[in-house]
Amino acid sequence: MDIGREVERLYAKAFPEVLKAHGALYVRSGGRIGHKLLLGVPSLIVRTVGAKSGEPRTTVLTYVRDGDDYVVVASKGGAPRNPAWYHNLVKAGTVDVQVGTDRFPATVEALKPGDGDYQRLWDLADANNGGRYAAYQRKTKRPIPVVRLRPA
Repeated sequence: MDIGREVERLYAKAFPEVLKAHGALYVRSGGRIGHKLLLGVPSLIVRTVGAKSGEPRTTVLTYVRDGDDYVVVASKGGAPRNPAWYHNLVKAGTVDVQVGTDRFPATVEALKPGDGDYQRLWDLADANNGGRYAAYQRKTKRPIPVVRLRPA
């Protein structure tokens, strides 16, 4: 048995469950617990409605600050398609953001490679997340969008 591969397999299986538990705790505690994710990476809560369903949606995402703005990356771990939350945010245009216990409305600006501020924000977010976004980009052919959330 290859121990390294077994550890990777277990990590890949367990990590999504850890993220779900973290998100549930963050939301249920009203933001008092869960602002910092594993390894100290900060996370925020985005509330919006489903682009297709119109149903309320709550998503916990890691972020990096850029001045007053919050930057999130629609990586979905390098999956072939953008995450559903990305489509929800883009369609909504304005969302409810919660950072810790602070809640505020924010406007959504989606950026893709080639857009004016994309590369700077990508580099900022990737550095904040330990280079994981660059690794995810290598796994997929789709350009991974960056989303700027600007407090309204």
